[in-house]
Amino acid sequence: MKISYPALAAGLLFAVNAVPALAEVSGESSDASTPATNKPDTSFSVGEIVVTARGMAGSTDNVLTSVDRLGGDIAQNADVDNVYELIGRMPGILVTDFNQGTTSGKFSMRGFNGEGNINAVKLLIDGIPSNSNDGNMPYIDMAFPLNIAVIEVVRGTSDPRYGLHAIAGSANIITRSGGTYVDARGSVGSYDSFEGQLVAGLESGNITQNYQIAYRESDGYRDHSDSQRFSLSGKWGLALGENVKLSAIARYYDADAEEPGYLTFADSRSNPRMTNDYNESDGDSRGLQQYALTLDAALSDRLDWSNMAYYNRFRDDRFVKFSAGASQQRRLTQEDQYGVSTALHWHGDLSGVALMLEAGGNIEWQDNRSARWLSVERVPTSQTRDQQFDLSVGGAYVQAIIEPANWLRITPAYRIDWVGGDFNNLLSDTSAPINDYGSIDQPKLSVAIFPSDGVTLYGNWGKTFQIGLGSGAYLIPPRQIDLAPSINSGWELGAKYQLGDRVEARVAYWEQSATGEIARKLNDPLGDFENVGGTDRNGVDVQLRVKPMADLSLWGALSWQKAVISVPSPATPELAGNEINHTPRWLWSGGIEYSPLEPLTLSLTGRGQSSYYLTTANAEGKWGDLNIFDASIAYRLNQNVELGLTVKNLGDSYYEYVWWDGSQTLHSPANGRNVTASARLRF
Repeated sequence: MKISYPALAAGLLFAVNAVPALAEVSGESSDASTPATNKPDTSFSVGEIVVTARGMAGSTDNVLTSVDRLGGDIAQNADVDNVYELIGRMPGILVTDFNQGTTSGKFSMRGFNGEGNINAVKLLIDGIPSNSNDGNMPYIDMAFPLNIAVIEVVRGTSDPRYGLHAIAGSANIITRSGGTYVDARGSVGSYDSFEGQLVAGLESGNITQNYQIAYRESDGYRDHSDSQRFSLSGKWGLALGENVKLSAIARYYDADAEEPGYLTFADSRSNPRMTNDYNESDGDSRGLQQYALTLDAALSDRLDWSNMAYYNRFRDDRFVKFSAGASQQRRLTQEDQYGVSTALHWHGDLSGVALMLEAGGNIEWQDNRSARWLSVERVPTSQTRDQQFDLSVGGAYVQAIIEPANWLRITPAYRIDWVGGDFNNLLSDTSAPINDYGSIDQPKLSVAIFPSDGVTLYGNWGKTFQIGLGSGAYLIPPRQIDLAPSINSGWELGAKYQLGDRVEARVAYWEQSATGEIARKLNDPLGDFENVGGTDRNGVDVQLRVKPMADLSLWGALSWQKAVISVPSPATPELAGNEINHTPRWLWSGGIEYSPLEPLTLSLTGRGQSSYYLTTANAEGKWGDLNIFDASIAYRLNQNVELGLTVKNLGDSYYEYVWWDGSQTLHSPANGRNVTASARLRF
């Protein structure tokens, strides 16, 4: 079935208009009570979370699954090369650090890896979808730490708000909004690194303005690793009375970087900072833009409406040579994304039962071009790919929250997505339609019990989906049968305990199984996929945060996970029971913050993981284990000036990213011990 997007838009309009209609027949009383008499809490926080007033529509507060938040106090003082490193401090997050110029790395979770063949996390920045077509996360580089208010990670399959890429959950980077301030931070460090960040806010009457300008340059730990990054953004808000707010967001980003390439095992051990002679012309130029308009309206005490329209632009021109025996490639990517989303939220009561109803959805249109050439020292010799493809994905959802008793909350939800598009191979002058995915149905159900203050017991179940990406989404000959979507079914049982701000603890067990999982062939000229088969993932997450005294806080997280092929592809029956590649069994993270004197703060953070297999054959040994620690000192001279010193990789541990090229292991060593000094000025 090929989707009609005008019909889908009409369906979305009908769905959101159905919510106030339901409200009219619900017999709502004059009492504007919220749907929750006791509020269940399934979140875990690292750092200080500042709660600000916001609309109810599309809120994470309505999702009963494991949610993690990283506070702005942690983010804004962080010394990191990229923001995904910040997210890596959060519980159960796997960081994949390629350390290759602009292709630096990404994060993943719930038994999925960050290799790029299956990208299972929906990334948002201020609610704007921010994945590239293949699910990767280049837009994350637009966000610099000083401008981050909070990072919010939602895990599992029960959240109905998002469809495409939300296989295992979502992550939303929320930047600073409102207020009147000037905040600047400059730092210098190892590898001739320099970073300058300036953010400012101006709030006057009904108008808010927020700005960011940031620049970072570094020679890098390894030879041939020079990089320069520039980011500029603005947010503007206009309140039309007390109930309506219009906002606009604009972001611009530009980066140029050399790539040091991958080393053989012998070279990585004898000289991890070296580069290969054949990588001397490798590098990348990347440009990103993001624009959005939002409208939030409180239509009544009980009715809230949120809307967004956005545009993303991605331009990337990369030269890369993976090994001595391979050819250099030029990889050109051009993507334009347009989208709209809406959510309408009502709460009240029906016959004395607290009730919330929400309906919403989104549509995204993509115009993509992917071209590749073989080249020598950046001079193309032959073209291996020239593809232009359109992709349209739209979905609608409904969700309810029912509280039949003051200790019970039940949250049923249902989401449906549709996919459309066309593919053109400009090299062969051929075209292909989108796979007929039909309607992709995703029922969901969550239940929370809160038997006493500070205790929440919760469980959830739901389905998410995966489709082919790049050329894998289309019915390209010799394939004659439409590829069905891969359906992920997952469930979770968890318990959360909180004793004021002194103790916070959460434990959860989860499982997630997929039918017909597919993986992109990362170095394939066509950009095709391979059939992984049925997969099973499961794990346990344990988190604890303790604040025994006002000047001391400790937190830690430990995750065990396992990802295996349960029903292999008919072409590879020998893979039954094998583990998914680049998926460590154990992940841990934690930190201590201590202020022995009022102006002085000492902190120690760490993260680690066990080793992983390099391919699903599980035949190349296990690699990639790490345990690293960072220490920092911050001293506040007065209310305006703060000085800082950070030592990363305190023990100078060797760790690396490793992959298999078909005949050998290839290694990308990570940074050794490095030091950064900083100064922050706040007015």
